[in-house]
Amino acid sequence: MSKPASQSKSAKGGTKKKAHAEHVQPQMKVVLSDVCAVCKTPCARGIAYLERMMKPGALGKGVPCVLTLPKKG
Repeated sequence: MSKPASQSKSAKGGTKKKAHAEHVQPQMKVVLSDVCAVCKTPCARGIAYLERMMKPGALGKGVPCVLTLPKKG
């Protein structure tokens, strides 16, 4: 069976929504083990990263910190 002529490929699949220029996705800052060591509210991700970095010869690039998300409003 053939498709009706009124339905085109773009009408069926839809189009992508354009992102507004002022919309910015909130991002967490990447912190190193020294920041995790003195954190007042340690998280599971930070504690695990701190333990990995305490091993001799460990190399790390940091871990995203949940506490550094920008506040809404």
